[in-house]
Amino acid sequence: MNKEEADAQALVSGTWYSISMASTDMKRIEENGDLWVFVQSIESLENGGLRFSFHFMVHGECVEVAVVCDKTDKNGEYTVTYLGENRLLVSETDYRLYITFHLWNVRNGTETQVLALYGRIPELKPSFLERFEKICKTYGLGPENIVTMSSKDHCYRYER
Repeated sequence: MNKEEADAQALVSGTWYSISMASTDMKRIEENGDLWVFVQSIESLENGGLRFSFHFMVHGECVEVAVVCDKTDKNGEYTVTYLGENRLLVSETDYRLYITFHLWNVRNGTETQVLALYGRIPELKPSFLERFEKICKTYGLGPENIVTMSSKDHCYRYER
């Protein structure tokens, strides 16, 4: 890992909030979908990987899960085995304000694309959401493929 990558790794660490998600398979990112998860934090690991801490609701209870993504040879790209094989790419970021991830998931031969917008604060200005819509459009995802998550985090009332 070069210095630029190490600096970027360090900058991503900390508290994040789920703002919006988009997907080619809406069932997976809607409430009760298997990718309906809310980020709590991202931690940079010594080996170049990332540890995501998520929470989600199961039968009315808040459940936490940690997912570790392994660094690939490409800058800003990671892999993880979670509900299939996944490739995760940092699509765009200003580490002080927001980050957009692009996830390719292959499960049982079916590919799903997911884009996730995370913010350093629970709500971002509309300009960030408009920018996210434009990024989604470059992947063939329109407004009908986007869900707003910031107001739907039922676990938010729990401590971070």
